[in-house]
Amino acid sequence: MRGWVVGVAGTLGLVLLTALGVGEGIGSTVLGIAWVAFLAMGTGVWVGKNEGQRGHANRLVWGYGLASGAMITSAAAFLVPGAIDHNAATGGFGIAAGVVLGYSAHTVGHRLTHVERAFDDTTVRLTAHALSAGAIIGLVYGAMPALGPLLGLAIVSHKGPAGYAAARRLSNEGQSVAVLFLPAAGVGLAAIPAALVGVPSVPAVDGLVFGFAAGIFLHVAMDFLPRCEVGGEVYELAVHEEGSHALLDHLRLHAVASTLLGASAVVVAWFAIGGTP
Repeated sequence: MRGWVVGVAGTLGLVLLTALGVGEGIGSTVLGIAWVAFLAMGTGVWVGKNEGQRGHANRLVWGYGLASGAMITSAAAFLVPGAIDHNAATGGFGIAAGVVLGYSAHTVGHRLTHVERAFDDTTVRLTAHALSAGAIIGLVYGAMPALGPLLGLAIVSHKGPAGYAAARRLSNEGQSVAVLFLPAAGVGLAAIPAALVGVPSVPAVDGLVFGFAAGIFLHVAMDFLPRCEVGGEVYELAVHEEGSHALLDHLRLHAVASTLLGASAVVVAWFAIGGTP
């Protein structure tokens, strides 16, 4: 019951903030990204909950690979140049800070698994990821709305496979997946207020913001690279299959192929919408 309350509260919060954003005229890009993230994770949750015990490790590998490849390419192509163009020094420091602080938060966050809390570690981590990514998306698009939706959509592309993996884990543990609608709404819950607040249009500050965004998203993207190793998320699904170790070796090829395809898709999309070198 508690999971349903939290999930409904998150969804209602997103609806109310969307109405506020429309009234304040923040633009359709941030709102669109927020709802794409919500629907993508919601779809992943639905698929993961209704799938059988055996699951499909190949599906998870391709979901994570496509998303991480797209995220790495987008952050490197759209955020890193913007950070350096605004201010090379603060932009570079921002990139470093994003990668280091992202890693630090992720690593220290594992200590929370030993602390008793109301919700499981997966939900807490996904919510924290969603809120931080949303805040950065809101600030970046508030500072440069002309970026277009491609960057934002690539950044939230991991929401589908993340929701799928989390829902399977919760279902197998006999827990409600409804709580996952909080992290599904998390991007919008943070992005819309951040876009409304904005940041001062100062080159040094803009460089720091864009650099930090690039560093955070690069860390998140690399964290979602499909790792076909014993003990990982992919292994948890593959272990139910006959010849799981041989399957892991086979899935490594799929991991590389999916990541390359995700990166290539961003390049193709960029040229398709009129991007030029």
